Amino acid sequence: MTTAPEPHPEHLFTALPAEDAEAQARLHARLVTGAHRAGLLDVAYRTVETPVGTLLLAATEQGVVRIAYESQDHAAVLADLAERVSPRVLEAPDRLAGAAGQLEEYFEGRRTAFDLPLDFRLAKGFRRAVITHLPDIDYGRTESYARVAEAAGSPKAFRAVGTACATNPLPLVLPCHRVVRSDGSAGAYAGGAEAKHALLALEGAA
Repeated sequence: MTTAPEPHPEHLFTALPAEDAEAQARLHARLVTGAHRAGLLDVAYRTVETPVGTLLLAATEQGVVRIAYESQDHAAVLADLAERVSPRVLEAPDRLAGAAGQLEEYFEGRRTAFDLPLDFRLAKGFRRAVITHLPDIDYGRTESYARVAEAAGSPKAFRAVGTACATNPLPLVLPCHRVVRSDGSAGAYAGGAEAKHALLALEGAA
């Protein structure tokens, strides 16, 4: 009676799947949970697909701290968060499920205002005064840079308003796309002119 030859060890490894996505997802979830419990997760992030491209969402314990368009280079944004907020940055989609859900509702036309905890630490001084005013511009409406400057307490600082909008760390949620030039033209936007026109059209303000 002949016995079957023992399988070569290399054959055992080639029989395994090259990548077990489900096992990796479970391992990642355990790492996120462990990091959170140990106080090692200061900035959670995820990406979401939207009609204006892939958005990066990041949050601290205080709330959503950053939203970035693809054109803003997500890797660079994460590096900036690691430097300015904390190096303890980890992909943790569940921590941003609420924000992702509200964005989905917005793009589906079922939400006209966001209700999320926000972390404003990336904006200081006049820029912070500008972006905290932005939610006062109603859905479907626009305001000029000059009008926003006046509302922020510096009527002549309309150029600084442009800078504040360009560096807004929380676009969409703080709707800088609703700030336009005095002649009614759209003006610049961090997500690009096409994205700004798309958002204004979605809101019926184009």
